[in-house]
Amino acid sequence: MLIDSIIIHIGIHYSRRTNSVSSLRYVLRNFSLWSMKKDLDLEYALSRNRRWIVNNQIKNIVLRSPNQAVPVKYLQKKFKTLDLQGKAINWLKKYPCCFEIYLQDDEYYTRLTKKLMSLVEEEESVKEIQEPVFVEKLTKLLMMSVNQRLNVTKFNELKRNFGFPDDYVIRILPKYPDMFRIVNHIGRRSSMEIELLSWKPELAVSTVESSALKQGSNPCFTCSLPSSWVKSWERFCEFNSTPYISPYADARGLLEGSKEMEKRIVGLVHELLSLTLWKKASILKLGHFSREFNLPEKLNVLLLKYPGIFYVSNRYQIYTVLLREGYSGSELIDKDPLVVVKDKFGELMQEGLHEYNRRHCLLNQEKRRKKGIVSVQSAKRKDRSIDTSDREDSYDKQGGLFDPEERKRFYKVLFDDVAP
Repeated sequence: MLIDSIIIHIGIHYSRRTNSVSSLRYVLRNFSLWSMKKDLDLEYALSRNRRWIVNNQIKNIVLRSPNQAVPVKYLQKKFKTLDLQGKAINWLKKYPCCFEIYLQDDEYYTRLTKKLMSLVEEEESVKEIQEPVFVEKLTKLLMMSVNQRLNVTKFNELKRNFGFPDDYVIRILPKYPDMFRIVNHIGRRSSMEIELLSWKPELAVSTVESSALKQGSNPCFTCSLPSSWVKSWERFCEFNSTPYISPYADARGLLEGSKEMEKRIVGLVHELLSLTLWKKASILKLGHFSREFNLPEKLNVLLLKYPGIFYVSNRYQIYTVLLREGYSGSELIDKDPLVVVKDKFGELMQEGLHEYNRRHCLLNQEKRRKKGIVSVQSAKRKDRSIDTSDREDSYDKQGGLFDPEERKRFYKVLFDDVAP
């Protein structure tokens, strides 16, 4: 493989300079995670999603709190777990359409605005309607697992990727005793598992197979790469020429490390991503299911071999895999009803951010005017930088947030030092 030969070449060169085996292993490991050419549209989709994730977590914290109000100091502590720096109150002020800040007993609190509370109610309504979809997704996930079982603790790490409500164990599972049951042979909470009781052959059809049935063709993967990537296309066509192996088929006869097993794993990850809301997932979290789905230890290395099917990114130091065919540019092609509601949340965030930027720009201009140094040209330049800052936070060059300068600029955009 071309990637392997490049890694070996760099590794040898690096080891000669450092004379360190551990350093060589470090550079090989990190190079393997950075060896996929950046797709700016998909990187933008991830950056936009990142802000949504942070605000969604703040929303959930507020909803779970007494009187649905949270001290800003408490959120400040939570920001550390999100790898965010700066003042929490400055972040909240960037989204005035989502979060309302008020002073009580000399302490700042935040609560959700009426607009956001309306969206929360709409989302809950969609979840009620979507219950049959959740049941179908859970059934398919269990059917793909080795023993038709999934650990509840592990699955909770990915439940929101698939759109499941937080209380799915008590809201959904008891309604379908003929399909699911909770088992716990050891007695520990961490060992609790969901078991499938009834195999559904009509659901054992992957997205790839479903698409092939509609087109009247043999099941095969699609490649989303420019035609100029000649060698990658050649490798993809060679891979695609072998028979497709359904992730729902019994894999016990496949040899570990064989081409057939690799093809099944590619098909399984493809199907898992197809079932997610945003056609993406954390590679680390997927790796937690290595036993349940028989995934390889170095899943990222396998995914990097198929750039036409998957896009691997480590934006914000989170290694993520996206399903290329699920996107057109930076936009999802098919949006789940839950995504539509969540997009409204994103639009509300954007509305507030533009309002914040406009006020902030006017405030800065007024300060300059009072100081007698107002400049029309500089004001225009500042306004333009504010308008584009949301998109520019941003396309990493080589190191993303590993680059100190990029990290410093990123946090400067997120947290302007504005007095409360």
